[in-house]
Amino acid sequence: MASDIHVRDASSTDLGILISLMKEFYAEANYELDIQSALQSFMSLFRDPNYGRVWIVSIGETPIGHAVLAVRFTMEHGGVSGYVDDLFVVKEFRRHGAAHAMLIELEKECRKRNCRALIVEVGRDNTAGLKTYEKLGMRLIDDGRVLYRKPL
Repeated sequence: MASDIHVRDASSTDLGILISLMKEFYAEANYELDIQSALQSFMSLFRDPNYGRVWIVSIGETPIGHAVLAVRFTMEHGGVSGYVDDLFVVKEFRRHGAAHAMLIELEKECRKRNCRALIVEVGRDNTAGLKTYEKLGMRLIDDGRVLYRKPL
């Protein structure tokens, strides 16, 4: 099945597919998707690729997942860093190489942009995700930091 996997750039014509995938992604985590916010976010990425990039992964003609790369300058890395902002594969298509294929594309894009690091946020109980990231040479950062957020 891995030979049928195809990763391509997403565009504004894919908004319906992306929102559908995000709904499923968010439902798995018991989050409510703000559709308007998601649409605006995708459109921001499509209008200004300096913010990042979006991919869709398919098996044959069937979209089965998506990935979003966000980029920003960080003092910690002394340059631009890439962040896997979203990475999702529909449950029944997992463990067939789709996430790996998307991560390869994200890393290629980061190298083109001269990113100093590629970072992903993942749940500690997501053992399949952890293994996938480790296979790609990513290492756990467990340095005692705590993440705070304030919506603006």
